[in-house]
Amino acid sequence: MNKFEQAKKTIELEVLAITAMAERLSKSFDIALEIILHSQGRVVIIGMGKSGIIGQKIAATLASTGQPAFFVHPGDAYHGDLGMIRPVDVALLISNSGETEEVIRLLPFLQHQKNKIIALTGRMNSTLSKYADVALDVGVDREACNNNLAPTSSTTCSLVMGDALAVALSSARSFQPKDFARFHPGGNLGRKLLTCVGDVMHKKNLPICLPGDAFRKIVQVITEGRLGIALVVDEKKLVGIITDGDIRRAFELDQDLKFLLASTFMSLHPIHVSPTMRLVEAENLMLEKKVNSLVVVENDQLQGVLQIYDQVKI
Repeated sequence: MNKFEQAKKTIELEVLAITAMAERLSKSFDIALEIILHSQGRVVIIGMGKSGIIGQKIAATLASTGQPAFFVHPGDAYHGDLGMIRPVDVALLISNSGETEEVIRLLPFLQHQKNKIIALTGRMNSTLSKYADVALDVGVDREACNNNLAPTSSTTCSLVMGDALAVALSSARSFQPKDFARFHPGGNLGRKLLTCVGDVMHKKNLPICLPGDAFRKIVQVITEGRLGIALVVDEKKLVGIITDGDIRRAFELDQDLKFLLASTFMSLHPIHVSPTMRLVEAENLMLEKKVNSLVVVENDQLQGVLQIYDQVKI
């Protein structure tokens, strides 16, 4: 078997393991969700070795999707970090065998504190499963490793089960993009989710004309404005918009263009948004309406213009 075939086989084995796990999903998953949803504390994830690394990722995903969570190394926990765990917290213990010594020896403390315990394990008859309030089956028929030894399929299943918990919890709590943005203020993603229309809109030297302006003046305004539109304003109130498309259609009218006024061929009721609308929502609106520009209005007063190309500014 060449390297490419080996890589493909590895991926296929892990996909099969995940599919089998999905088919085994039971009422236990709902019970685990309810335990976390009704908890007044945080989710404390504990795991050893590769399971610990997976646990760190699960903790990060939970925290970023609205569920307070953190990871505790079982070795550190046994030497003082147990003080970080409060009685109201939920303990999520990860052990493929369900017999990992460093994890099992924490059970008496958690039981004494009356912490709710959720187990992610590959053995439903293990010690961990026995003492947990609910156990989620992440077992696999075999590891993707050639020797069926290195944690591969099993750690992938634990990771996916953690993602399933995080997504189900965020859905149950109606976690929205604006909530996600609060936990991700840095980077392009955070900027996109937190940026408002007013932060990037064009607000200076807007291409404005009056309802009585002639065709020649309108073309000049569009050309100089470089936005492909002219905003028709009457006493500071937006009454219409003229686009490049409106100009092209004007040439099809059976009349002398020099006598054509803005009010006679402008588009009424242009799509407009508020400067406080989040940029990502405005972008979705432009895609939905298949337009390149949105007029920004507040209290019936023209504030600016947002174009789909302005997304690159963030």
